[in-house]
Amino acid sequence: MRTLVLALGLLVAALPAAAQNRLHLYIWSDYIAPDVIAAFESECGCQVVQSHYADNEEMLAKLAAGAKGYDLIVPSTEVLGGMIKQNMLQPLDKSRLPNLANIEIGFLDNPADPDGRYSVPYAYTVTLIGYNTRKVEELGIDPHSWSVIFDPAVLQKIKGRVTVLDSPRELLAAALIYLGHPANSLDPAHWKEAAEVIRQAKPYWAAFNAASYRRQLAAGSIWVAHAYSSDIFQAREEVRQAGRGFDIGFALPREGALVGMDNLVIHRDAPRPDLAHQFINFVLDGRQSAQLTNLIGAGNPNRAARPYIRPDILEISAIFPDAETLRRLQVPEELPSARERRALSRWWTEVKAR
Repeated sequence: MRTLVLALGLLVAALPAAAQNRLHLYIWSDYIAPDVIAAFESECGCQVVQSHYADNEEMLAKLAAGAKGYDLIVPSTEVLGGMIKQNMLQPLDKSRLPNLANIEIGFLDNPADPDGRYSVPYAYTVTLIGYNTRKVEELGIDPHSWSVIFDPAVLQKIKGRVTVLDSPRELLAAALIYLGHPANSLDPAHWKEAAEVIRQAKPYWAAFNAASYRRQLAAGSIWVAHAYSSDIFQAREEVRQAGRGFDIGFALPREGALVGMDNLVIHRDAPRPDLAHQFINFVLDGRQSAQLTNLIGAGNPNRAARPYIRPDILEISAIFPDAETLRRLQVPEELPSARERRALSRWWTEVKAR
């Protein structure tokens, strides 16, 4: 009897530890291959619990409100510096990350984290225009310009069939580029011009949408989308697999576009930083890293992944930019102060209310 009681006591004592053998990952929706998650869970004998956000603003707002319990987060570079300054992250132990050597040197030169003390490059996307090739060709529209998003003369042909990203940084940057201004301009006059362009175009848009536009584009209910390259890749794959009689195209506007890097970071209060380091090193393996690109078409900074990436994806310049494409891309920068962040918030409120 005493032996049974002792055994039960040991079992009860072990339950909390077993219950905590979880990695909590806060990440963009559909931004990691399920096979990678399954393989990691098998290797570590743990469970990966995913929570999702649609944009950086949503993620930051939740953390600012006091949300805890996350181990790994995947912020974009333009908010990474602010997270470091606000002491949201903990430094990486690079001795636990031997696969960090797989990252291309150029991608390690991150102005938000110059020494890579807190972050590891994960994947990148280009913000561009996705479109229904059949509808756009039938209407004689050139999709390779931001005019398909902002010019009422073009938009009247596709009224109610256009979505724009529900993101102030992305939409402001697109409007600024369309107007010939730098994507990261802080000039109030430029922002006013951008707001006016958006005001004139807004009646023709179906929605501000960062969550479901990919599925709508693939279903044929939306014909043009201000979009992330990885989402357009997935919409194209879905359409081709379903044989829907049209295709989805990538269009990088001739005026230019944004390219954004997402990074793996460990939250300051991570319950399991050991599992977080193990996971980062795991996804930096070339075979594992390639699965993300093959599944969702994300740009990949991992040179060890190249041999395992589908050749047809490597040929898409919107995903793996060539020299000519790179010249048209701008990297979003962090807003320099709280004053600019408040100004952007006010600008966005006014834009959506008008």
